[in-house]
Amino acid sequence: MQSLMVLKAADFAAHMHREQRRKGSEASPYINHPITVALLIAEVGGIDKPEVLAAALLHDTVEDTDATLDDIETHFGAEVRLLVDQVSDNKMLTKAERKQQQIEHAASISDDAVLIKLADKIANISDIVKSPPAGWDMARRLEYLDWSESVVNNCKDINVPLKNKFYEVLSASRAALAG
Repeated sequence: MQSLMVLKAADFAAHMHREQRRKGSEASPYINHPITVALLIAEVGGIDKPEVLAAALLHDTVEDTDATLDDIETHFGAEVRLLVDQVSDNKMLTKAERKQQQIEHAASISDDAVLIKLADKIANISDIVKSPPAGWDMARRLEYLDWSESVVNNCKDINVPLKNKFYEVLSASRAALAG
């Protein structure tokens, strides 16, 4: 049963992120973010591949929890591990290096990883407007939008609906911030 993998990934991600909150002013439970990413891939992108949806649910677990890539592979297989690895930042690098690496790396990730990257950026830029992190002034929020655009511009064009949704949300976010 393929949907079982997706449900197990949701359960694993919820457990791993159980004590985390998003940085935004609403401080929503962190698990809401990976669920949104998976929903965007399914609803907007039209993708129902269990490995992609599972990896979307797990995309931040290696970066932000004690989960390891080996844990991901043990529970979800090599393909999900590879996808999570492709969209995870190397926390050994400085923040500036990680941001630059995301831009450069976006061009070489797999088509399935691009889906996760696009949906993640859509969700994040939506949150920047709706519930910005504390201490993020307008300049920092606009800088995040510009950086996200640089990452997405470097992604392969493999899913027109998701890419169009990104630019639609980006435009609406810039307009909202311009006020």
